[in-house]
Amino acid sequence: MSQSHDVSRWGAVWRQLPLLIALVLLWVMLWDHIDVLTVVSGVVLAITVTRALYLPPVLLSGRFNPWRGLLLGLRMMFDVAVASLQVAFLAVAPWWKPMNSIIAVQLLTRSDLVTTLTAEAISVVPGTVVVDIDRERGLLYLHALGTRTHDDVERVKRQVLGTEERIVLAMGTHEQAVDVRLARKARRAERAAGRTPAEPQHDHTPKEDA
Repeated sequence: MSQSHDVSRWGAVWRQLPLLIALVLLWVMLWDHIDVLTVVSGVVLAITVTRALYLPPVLLSGRFNPWRGLLLGLRMMFDVAVASLQVAFLAVAPWWKPMNSIIAVQLLTRSDLVTTLTAEAISVVPGTVVVDIDRERGLLYLHALGTRTHDDVERVKRQVLGTEERIVLAMGTHEQAVDVRLARKARRAERAAGRTPAEPQHDHTPKEDA
């Protein structure tokens, strides 16, 4: 029992190491000077901040796929470019009347890291912004532009799940990667059969802007 506890504890420390290094680097850059005192004080401050301030532990997966990471970055740039053009077009179209929605999207994972990265990635793309997160149930609530029909809502949900999937394949655990691949196959099978994928018990709330 003690040995397994020690392994899990040291595993947690190893996964937190990149965060500690990042905090030390930030501290050194703030001082704009590198010496023993600056580095040591940065290490002490990083450990103090991560230990003294109570926050839910966010453990890194310890895995990163460079190819998937590249695909994630390229897809993010593509989504931002396309969404920017769409929002710009809608902003100047005189006949367009806004119809937006608050949509609840059930994520496939319960990882705080994946949830946070997915929310950030979604909010970066023009036209969508995350307004709330239900951490316990893994739900993202986001405001989506131009969701007039049920198909528009489903499109937004697919985009969110696709973003989560790419993040998991790039830096999630092996178990999470297996889960998202299985979920992707299930969604494709349901679409091929002409069925709508199962949704969480939360209806989207459309609202028409004045």
